[in-house]
Formats: sequence, structure tokens, C-alpha cells
Amino acid sequence: MKSFLLCTLLGSALCTPIIDQVQPVHQNKTSSNEVKSKRKIQLVILFDTSSSMDGLLNQAKSRLWEIVNESGALRYHGDIPSLEIAMYDYGNSGIQNSLFVRKQLEFTSDLDVVSQKLFALKTNGGNEYCGAVISDALNKLQWSADARDLKMIYIAGNEPFNQGPVNYQEVCAIAKKKEVLVNTIYCGDHLQGIRELWKDGATGTKGDYFNIDANREVVFIPTPYDDQINDCSMRINQTYVQYNSMGMGRMQLQESQDVNAGRINSSVAAKRAKAKISMNYNNSQWDLIDAYLADSTVINELDHKYLPEVLKEKTDKEIHLYVKLKLKERKEIQNEIAELTLKREAFIQKKKKEMNSNEEDDLGTAINNSILNKAISLGFDKPE
Repeated sequence: MKSFLLCTLLGSALCTPIIDQVQPVHQNKTSSNEVKSKRKIQLVILFDTSSSMDGLLNQAKSRLWEIVNESGALRYHGDIPSLEIAMYDYGNSGIQNSLFVRKQLEFTSDLDVVSQKLFALKTNGGNEYCGAVISDALNKLQWSADARDLKMIYIAGNEPFNQGPVNYQEVCAIAKKKEVLVNTIYCGDHLQGIRELWKDGATGTKGDYFNIDANREVVFIPTPYDDQINDCSMRINQTYVQYNSMGMGRMQLQESQDVNAGRINSSVAAKRAKAKISMNYNNSQWDLIDAYLADSTVINELDHKYLPEVLKEKTDKEIHLYVKLKLKERKEIQNEIAELTLKREAFIQKKKKEMNSNEEDDLGTAINNSILNKAISLGFDKPE
């Protein structure tokens, strides 16, 4: 079963343009055409996990990597901004506090952990207090103080926005002062969402209001390039090398999130594969190759007991050579994925024209459209 799941990780097609994300990301730091910017994109997603929101969570799981890739395609004066994601759930009776608000994840750039937290969310009946969960996110997360950074809250749900003891208008006024945009996503009829004050919650911070059909299934298009990308995805995992106490567990987490994506749909796994070759997918905290790219002296400070067996008895010089070979192997696979993904995207765009396909009315589309529009207003751009 395990090998079957891994062999189905990268089926169907990507649904978004990929040209800006497909360059191999771990180039030599001094020669790369693309470098990390000091700018940040901070995204917080607040999920209603009451019993009626299974469809919303399914959409989120289907669209996570598309959201990551769209955010990663943005540039600030030609450089790549850092992407940080935080996560809350609310409205779940299993949350052990009076406001039914739970922080799942601090701001992090660790995309495997983001995926792990999302796939672990479960629904259960409760009371949905929008003001309370926004207030918690504003006050308990480490927001950037730089006005040039893009700071976004996305809250999704289907109950009146003014429920609960925390006044949402006062909370949104605080968000405006912090230059955090509150974007609201009502899971239901557009006019009903307005009547239940979801639009008002967004307007106060100059955020966006959307409504979606939370029960709509995401449609994916298979392509003839899927099997090749699947092979590349499995191969690139083999270029990761543990070097500390967290390494083994993190390699297992990487594999388990590949499997999670593949279980949703092969296209979701394909989007994850695209994210895995981007600069925002960096595992220097446990992977020796990424750590070496950040600081080559890491080899001089290794505790050999944590290294894989093939390296335990090696000298620093031999380890350095091994890392160089793994880095070359990774770059080659990244190039393969990049080229195949471009072909896949062209195939999908052609199919969409043939089917006269419109944008899907779902969580991922709402968030992606909003991120792009707000980012451009702050001086970010998305190169063609």
C-alpha cells in the first residue's frame, strides 16, 4: 500500500500558471538570478471547524499547494518574498475554552508542518465567534511591523459574523491599525453573507469579501506528464540528508505529506511537487543539503551520530564531496520537474479552452485572487 500511494503522488494537472516558480531554487547563492527579499507575505487562515464545514476543509486540503505556489510566484522588485503561514480553527466543541478558538500554528515557513496541521483538522459542532478568533490572531501572532509587507487574515465560515462576546467591529479597527487585511469568505449565498455581516467585516480593513460553495468538489484535469513527475517526486526525496536529531522524523513527515496530497487527488500532489522545487520549500533546519547552501561551514560542526549510515565514518572532506553530488542530483531533478510542469500547464490551458472552463467557486480561488490583488497594491508583482 505504501509504495502504491507514493507511486500515485503526482498525477493530474496544475491549475495555475507556473513559469515563475519552476526555476531550480537552490542555485549557488552568488550566481542565482533570484534571491530572497526582505519582504514578507504573512497569511493566516481561520477555519470554521463546526460540524457543517467538512466541505470547506476538503477544499482547503485540495488547494493548499496552489495557494502556496501562487504566493510564491509573487516578487518584490524582482526578489522572492518570504512566505509565512499561520492557522487557527474555531467553532469546534472540542476546543477547550469558552470562545471555541484554537491556534493551530504560529507563523512558519515550514510548509510540511502547515500541511500536517491542515490535514489533522476535524469538524465537530460548536459556536462560531468570528470576532474572537480574529482578535486572538491579531494579538497572539508575531506580525511584521513593516508596512511594505503583505499581512492577510482569511476567515471562512457560515454563521453570522457578529456572534459571540467579542465585537468584530472593534477587532477589525485594531487590524486596520496594524495594517492587517481581514478577508472574509462566506460559505453560502452572496447576499446572505452580506446580511450576516461578512462583507462588513472585510470592508472595515479594506479586505475582500467572497462567498463560495463550500460543498463544491474541486475538479482536476489529468495530463500525460503525470507519471514522469511522479518519478521525479520520489527521486527528489532521496536527495534529502538528515544531520541532526530532528532529521529522521522530518524525512518521514515529508513523505507523509506527499501521501496526504496524493490521497486527495493526484493533481494536488502535482502542485505539492511544484512547491517542493521553490525557494519557499526550504528544510535547512534538518536537511544537510539546504543547510550547506545556507552556510557551508555546517559540515565542520556535524554530530556524526545523527548522520545516515553512509556518512557516519566519513571525513569532513568526504562529506563535502557527498553533499556536492547530492546537490547536483537535486538540481537535475528540479530541472526535470520544472520542464515537465511547464508542459503540463500548457496541456491544461488547452483543455480548459476546449471545455470553456471558468474559475472554480471555492476557497483556493477566493484566496488566490485576493492575494494577487492586494499584493500588487503594495508594490509586489507577478512576472509573466
